[in-house]
Amino acid sequence: MQRSVVETLLGAAVIAVAVGFAVHAYTGAGRGGSGSGYALTAAFDSVDGIVPGSEVRIGGIKVGSVTGQHLNPETYRAEITLSIDPTIKLPADSSAEIASSGLLGDRYVSVVPGGDDRMLQPGQAIVYTQSAVSLESLIGRYLFSSGGSGEEKPAGAEAPAVGGAPKKDPFAE
Repeated sequence: MQRSVVETLLGAAVIAVAVGFAVHAYTGAGRGGSGSGYALTAAFDSVDGIVPGSEVRIGGIKVGSVTGQHLNPETYRAEITLSIDPTIKLPADSSAEIASSGLLGDRYVSVVPGGDDRMLQPGQAIVYTQSAVSLESLIGRYLFSSGGSGEEKPAGAEAPAVGGAPKKDPFAE
């Protein structure tokens, strides 16, 4: 009887700790300016990897998050809405780019503050943007280019003959 009471109390403690972790993860997930800041918009040609909830960073520090995205039917550009921490004031000539946390890491919006004396107001747009760079398209370009160098081979340059010995270069002296 004594043993089943101890096991029951231990099981209850494990469940309580698990619930505590779940509550902490749920309440801490939106910290850092999401939903509580002022809204800015930015238009990109491509926002691959950016979803609502993605971070907005300045100098690597989280200052907000992406709260929405949609396609502009007139320009066919992807427009995202950013929620920026109200204590951060951005100059009007600031720029935004889609960056990655490492080679295959999560994507985020990196904002580089400009030097203008005027500040962006809630609802305004960040005009200077740079879209996401697709790693797959870069690899594809390299693989399907002429050897990756971007230069075409001269007409007389041929592959080595069968047997491994190269053919004589007709342009060599």
